[in-house]
Amino acid sequence: MNISQAAQRTGLPAKTIRYYEDIGLVTPSRDTNGYRVFADQELHKLTFLARSRALGFSIEDCRALLALYEDQSRASSDVKRIAAQHLKEIEAKIADLRAMRDTLSELVRACSGDDRPDCPILKGIEHAGGPARRS
Repeated sequence: MNISQAAQRTGLPAKTIRYYEDIGLVTPSRDTNGYRVFADQELHKLTFLARSRALGFSIEDCRALLALYEDQSRASSDVKRIAAQHLKEIEAKIADLRAMRDTLSELVRACSGDDRPDCPILKGIEHAGGPARRS
């Protein structure tokens, strides 16, 4: 199966599949003409990677999870450790988003939204506690 067919079957763009090959997550064989040939094993890995990325795992986490998936002597505790750490990161992001929502909701409620130049939203942003954070 060529890369276009693999992309269609896995739902991944061909560019992403090439990237995964470049960083060593998949290693399709090559036909005599040099084109990639994806066997069922590579398709399965690509699908696994697509699902892992959809859950928000980093590339390095995906690499570790894929290695554990392929290791029949793996300890499930190793898999759980990676997933639990990722869950902790997601929960922290959710808490940050809720805090941002609450702050912005307060600022929007405080603004009359009329023709006057006085704006509680701008004042709130200006006087927010500490430097702006980006997650």
